[in-house]
Amino acid sequence: MKALVTGGGGFLGTVISRFLRERDVEVCSLSRSSYTLLTRLGVEQIRGDIADSDSLIKAADGCNIVFHVAAKAGIWGSYDDFYQANVTGTKNVINACKMHGIRKLVYTSSPSVVFDGSDVENGDESLPYPNHYEAFYPQTKAMAEQMVLDANSAELATVSLRPHLIWGPGDNHLVPRIISKGRSGKLRRIGNSPCLVDTVYVDNAALAHLKAAEKLEPGSAVAGKAYFISNGEPLPLWEMVNRILAAASLPPVSRSISPWTAYSVGALCEKVWKLFRLRGEPPMTRFVAREMATSHWFDLTAARRDLGYQPEVTIDEGLKRLKLWLKES
Repeated sequence: MKALVTGGGGFLGTVISRFLRERDVEVCSLSRSSYTLLTRLGVEQIRGDIADSDSLIKAADGCNIVFHVAAKAGIWGSYDDFYQANVTGTKNVINACKMHGIRKLVYTSSPSVVFDGSDVENGDESLPYPNHYEAFYPQTKAMAEQMVLDANSAELATVSLRPHLIWGPGDNHLVPRIISKGRSGKLRRIGNSPCLVDTVYVDNAALAHLKAAEKLEPGSAVAGKAYFISNGEPLPLWEMVNRILAAASLPPVSRSISPWTAYSVGALCEKVWKLFRLRGEPPMTRFVAREMATSHWFDLTAARRDLGYQPEVTIDEGLKRLKLWLKES
């Protein structure tokens, strides 16, 4: 068996690649850079962009399954950049699968594809896509997910996983952002609501991908479906943030602002950044303000039943591993 992992050098992609190699699966990674860790794992590396169809066709040659993990994430940027990476890139992945007769495609999506700005409490896969998105990332990820699910057929079995807020050692996005803002004193609690939120430790997210791959076949129960993935341990958002800060030996968040203020500041920041074409991300956006002031946790019944998914690393254990990694790095 040979697997292609797009974005194999990224946070989640690296762990998926490691798990596959531990199971003696031959792995090819398509990323824009080369990674020493993947070399040590014995992963074949092809440098390229998923928005370039030729790169994908080359990388997918000889593969039996594709884990499409690569994407452009973030809260800010041009629509074209998000579209090229998330929509055009996914279209190229599907075409490469069809060209090479690959019969399995596991896609990494996001729960944000169904986020409409309101609380999601014990949400399941019946949640619809909203009519409006306040950020290009969830908008383009939703478009890509629908393409993947629509591509499911007797020749190509597809499944979409929606891991929520992946974290752990090696994180280059969520944890560093929290720590950076914590050190600078810029973190503010939004509102007073407990806001229960699901997260998922990276090893559990990777395990879900391998479980999906095992169950996925044309015509199988998981083919053409999407699944929420988390640790199944929803916590108040700011408790989780404070526990990550504690792992970095930083004090908890002590200041707060109202949800209305945060949303208004986000709207103003977006206008200023667009008007003056400022570089970098705004300190707040409407999307982030809504996400941090609402609950979003999910029912894992479908993932447990259909995929056989069961989180193996608890939040407590994951935080111990994170603390050790932060000390070592």
